[in-house]
Amino acid sequence: MRKLPKISESEWLVMRVLWSKSPLAAQEVFEQLDAATKWKPKTVKTLIDRLVKKGAVKYEKDGRRYMYYPAFGRNEYVRKERHSFVKRVYGGISKPMLAAFLEDAELSSEDIAELKEILEQKAEE
Repeated sequence: MRKLPKISESEWLVMRVLWSKSPLAAQEVFEQLDAATKWKPKTVKTLIDRLVKKGAVKYEKDGRRYMYYPAFGRNEYVRKERHSFVKRVYGGISKPMLAAFLEDAELSSEDIAELKEILEQKAEE
């Protein structure tokens, strides 16, 4: 697994926008986040600048504006966060975490069948 920069909760929101569609200008990112966050354009630009400095976001110049895009895929970050969570909360052991999630989850019969299939595939590995 590549070394991924640590990103804050607010930066996650910016990354979600860029993962869903990119490249985008800072104004376009702001427009995507405006209703949900009520942030000012300057706040969004600051978050983007932090992500660029951390190496999580890259950019290309397009005329007078900069177009931003993620340097890493969403799945890479989700995996990193999942491993970090298991390590912090469950001491690196996945079984108690999975059991807790399953106890709390409302699962359809289709969900259960899919989970059984995943477990069967794991057993074969």
